[in-house]
Order: sequence, then C-alpha cells, then structure tokens
Amino acid sequence: MTQQLFTPVTLGDLQLANRIVMAPMTRNRAEADGTPNDLMVEHYAQRADAGLIVAEGTWPEVTGQAYCRQPGIETEAHVAGWRRVTDAVHQRGGRIVLQIMHSGRIGSHHIKPAGVRTVAPSAIQARGEIWTDAAGMQPFAEPQALSTLEVKAAIAEHRAAALRAREAGFDGVELHGTSGYLSMQFLSSATNQRQDEYGGDAAARVRFAFECLAAMADSIGAGRVGLRLNPGNTYNDTADEDSGATHAELMRQARPLNLAYLHVMRAPSQEIDAFALARENFGGPLILNDGFDGASAEAALQAHQGEAISFARHFIGNPDLVQRLRAGQPLAKFDRRTLYTAGAAGYNDYPAIAAETA
Repeated sequence: MTQQLFTPVTLGDLQLANRIVMAPMTRNRAEADGTPNDLMVEHYAQRADAGLIVAEGTWPEVTGQAYCRQPGIETEAHVAGWRRVTDAVHQRGGRIVLQIMHSGRIGSHHIKPAGVRTVAPSAIQARGEIWTDAAGMQPFAEPQALSTLEVKAAIAEHRAAALRAREAGFDGVELHGTSGYLSMQFLSSATNQRQDEYGGDAAARVRFAFECLAAMADSIGAGRVGLRLNPGNTYNDTADEDSGATHAELMRQARPLNLAYLHVMRAPSQEIDAFALARENFGGPLILNDGFDGASAEAALQAHQGEAISFARHFIGNPDLVQRLRAGQPLAKFDRRTLYTAGAAGYNDYPAIAAETA
C-alpha cells in the first residue's frame, strides 16, 4: 500500500510535493514594527521540506495586531522582509502561503502604536489578559464597534493584504477564521450583536468572512486562497449559540468560490465532527489539523478524510519532520518556555536527525 503522506497533491493552484503541511504558529520573533527578520528566514527555510508551509498569523494593517513581535503585511518593509522568507523557502523547493489574521478585539494599547484603535464587530470586551513587553500581563483592550463603512474598509484591507502577500512572493494566502480573532468574532453570536447586514442570523454573521474570502479570491485567484476554521472553538472568550451550524453556513457560502482548500481543525468537543462537517458542506480539498502523528495522519489519508494533514507542535522541535516521518524516526520534543520569547533559542536551534546522530 502506497504511503499517501509522501505523494504529491494539488490544492487549487498550489502543487505540493507531499501532503505534510506546516500549520501556522504564532512565534513572536518579528521586529517590533512587524518586519520579518533573519531569525524568521532561517526558521522557515529549515522547514521547507513540508509540502506546504502556512506562515504564522499576520496582521493586514496595524489595527489588527494582537501580539508583541507579531509580523505584519502592511508596509514596504514588511513585504521586503517576507520576500526574503519566501525566497529562502522556494530555493529549497518549498511552497508557502501567508495566514492573514486581523485580531479584532484581541490586543492591547501597550502593544499597538500610540493612537491605534482596537476594533470589533460589537463593543464587547474579551475576558482575559495578554502579554505585553511594555507592561507585562494586561487585560484585553476595550474595543470600539466598527461602523458598516469600516467593516467594508476592513474587507478591502484583506484584499490589499493578499496582493501584498503575492508581491512578497507567497504562493497564496489563508484567512484565519478561528481562535477568537476578527473573522470568528463576526461568526459568533456572543461577540456579534450588530443590527446591520453583518449581524443577526448565521447567514448574516458569516458575511464578513465570506466577503473577505471573495475579495482575496478576486484579487489573486481563488486557487491561491484557503480558509482555516475550527468549529466549536471558544478560544479568546468566543462563543456561539450553534457553532456547528454557523460554520456549516460559512462552508456552504464559500463552496462556489472554489477555494484552494479548507484547513479544518478537529473540534474541541465530541459534539461536533469538524472533519465530517467540512466534507459535507465545503466540497473542496481539505487539510486536516490537530493531534496527528505519522500513523494517524496516514490512516486519515487512506480513509479519504482529507487531502493533506497539517502539523504544528511537531514542526517546532523537528525542523526535519518530513524526513523523520519518512524514516520512522522518533520525534523530538519542544521547550514550551521558549515558544513566544525573543531570539533563536527554542526557535532555530532544534537539531535535525543527522546533527543529533553526529
């Protein structure tokens, strides 16, 4: 029986050498202004054997910044910095797309430049705290509700971010539709109390995410646009009255766009089978995520549950993950203490198999 993990696959306009995808992970290693740097060039180049890299959540404009040292794709410096990353990945034969992530109400005025607002579908503050380099742990900022015109401007910002991503050399983009950031804030009944066309029932609440996808697809081609979803996710104080039904509505609306893929995470509760929900409603290629190892990934592909499998945690400590899986080698563990710290430690210093053997 052929091992599906190591066979090529085409997702829209993206041709992958294997079905192992590096999932997007916030690692907070960019410069303070969001410009990608040498650390990030090395980090992604080390992992270019993946069939596809989905680079970390990146703000389309500074209102959407959530975290200290989170990269952006707004300025010429951002584009130039990311170009160095994509060039390094392409030189090693890899493919890489950029995850576009507007954080909405998740963030702090201690993180964003002075005078930059925090915005959301509705003026509802998220419960919880966030790390700031300037003042330690701080409560999430109180957001201002976007006007209808501002919502449309935010959609245009996603379109512009997709164009800048292509200018930076990315093979495509992925809309971050989970983890309590802006697209999910619009999806969720607890965070979207709007009375205009972007609020109300599920069909209206998914409009923002759909229009972002449509704008990005129109600008760079639908075959280069993906979507990441996690039905049932409540991260960053997000809740919905019927998350499965809401996500199914977005999948159905997105289906005619013929996107490159849907990147779907396993639901945190057994009440929702996110993979089955995606197969039933999306109709296009699926990248499955969360909790896979080599054996379970292969089994999912053999069962035709999806077209590719993404790995996050395993790619942290294993820059040569594809080689390790192919050879049946044990996987290294990673240091949780250095997940979000500045510098190369816990980022670029995990050895490959050959180095460990030596």
